[in-house]
Amino acid sequence: MPTPSPPRPHRDDVLIAVLGLLGGVVLWLLNLHMRTGDVLGDTRLPLIPLVVMSGAELLRRTSPRTALTVGSVALVADQCTHGNLATVAMYTDVMYAAVLYGTPAAARRIPVVTFLISLLVTIGSLAWTRSPEALLLGIVTALVVFVPALTGVSVRNHRDAAETARLRADQTALLAEMDRTQAVTAERARMARELHDLVANHLSAIAIHSTAALSLDDPDTSRDALGVIRENSVEGLAEMRRLIGLLRTGGADAEPSSSPSLDSLDALVEQHGAAAADAGLTCVLEDTRDGGAPLPAPVGLAAYRIVQESLTNALKHAAPGPVTVRLGQPGRRLTVEVKSALGDRTGPRAPGSGAGLVGMRERVALLGGEFEAGPEGEWWRVRAELPVDEGEAGS
Repeated sequence: MPTPSPPRPHRDDVLIAVLGLLGGVVLWLLNLHMRTGDVLGDTRLPLIPLVVMSGAELLRRTSPRTALTVGSVALVADQCTHGNLATVAMYTDVMYAAVLYGTPAAARRIPVVTFLISLLVTIGSLAWTRSPEALLLGIVTALVVFVPALTGVSVRNHRDAAETARLRADQTALLAEMDRTQAVTAERARMARELHDLVANHLSAIAIHSTAALSLDDPDTSRDALGVIRENSVEGLAEMRRLIGLLRTGGADAEPSSSPSLDSLDALVEQHGAAAADAGLTCVLEDTRDGGAPLPAPVGLAAYRIVQESLTNALKHAAPGPVTVRLGQPGRRLTVEVKSALGDRTGPRAPGSGAGLVGMRERVALLGGEFEAGPEGEWWRVRAELPVDEGEAGS
């Protein structure tokens, strides 16, 4: 298995190392040394720590811990020679990079350690020399080790804060996109329910009566069927125009202002009764409400659509007999119940996909109500309970 190659130095690190090395060489050529006292005599010796420190600069970003270790050794070695200001300057950058690019643990520990080193150097110098110059030595030590570390902490905190803000902005944008997608999906589902409820009953009546007109060779029956077909076609077109107008205007209202309500339920039951008479169905409305405060618009529309779809399903599938629509309002809940006879019947039937039951269940769920549909003895029963209080609806 091949050994992975070490990471290549960053381009900026190479530039810093080269400039530091050239600057140190220029200072050495000009004989600008930091000390002239009791040090090793050969003036070429400061070049060794200078070169080592330049090598540490190459690792400042890829291996900051190694760079700091090598740089510390080079700095101590430089103090034993005439010294080079470029070596010290590059060490401050290595210390800064160790905090900025190192691990979080290193970023926490290095400033503390460098502060203690600066404090110990100051106290030790005062105890050794007992002169004001000891304070100057402590300040210089702090400038070389502690201040770069403190600067690295500050820059790192700002960088982390910026990264956190960027991540938060990305998350906010993602949540906004998810909300937008959910809103679009919910609007499409609402429009699908509305479109189904608007045209399904008309098309079902058209399908049944057109089949009857084709299957029975009776002019009077055909004429009556064509009349029903025309009536449902005109009403279906009017409803389609209303829905298309709503889509084009793109209003912000949850439901169009011209949406039907329970006030027009008598006309709906009468219309279905006339259309279902040929199939042996009689539609009856029993409204036991006390006629109190008006219902919220979403509740009234949902109740109307449930009755409309239930009557349409009865026209498609119910056996001859009564179709009873009951409305009640016990307490703060509106009850809607539609019952039709189960069993086989002769004559044409319109096919069903089950989308009507799904739409009714969705409408009730959106309002926080309860819905059930299924056989009950000799009857097919649809029942919904809708909360009347707008604050309770949808909770």
